[in-house]
Amino acid sequence: MPVAIDNAGEDGRVGSRAGGHPVTPDGRYFVVRGRLWRMSDPKLPEEERANLVNELMTARRAVSTARRAGDEQAEEQAHAAVDEAKRRLGERGPVWWDDGAPDLNRHMARTTPYAEWYAAQTKQN
Repeated sequence: MPVAIDNAGEDGRVGSRAGGHPVTPDGRYFVVRGRLWRMSDPKLPEEERANLVNELMTARRAVSTARRAGDEQAEEQAHAAVDEAKRRLGERGPVWWDDGAPDLNRHMARTTPYAEWYAAQTKQN
């Protein structure tokens, strides 16, 4: 099923950048080293999104701490906390859009319906 690529994302962004990375025209993904990564659900209230990002960062630090300590059980729990925060942000799990488009998270942009858009992005940089 082809992905409809609108000119603007859910929040009205066109050609936005996430952390310096290009965002697809529909606002669903940002691209790092050619790979698509799902954006957070733009319908989340800003305060909730900020709290979830804080939870995510805390969980990521816990992964690092547990790994350095060699604590496999703590690392497993921290990974679960990362996954939970990412699911609540909409970056994993069921997609937050409702047009039936597939989830292309972690796909290489050049092998998706975003290929032409991505090729134009790489020529600009």
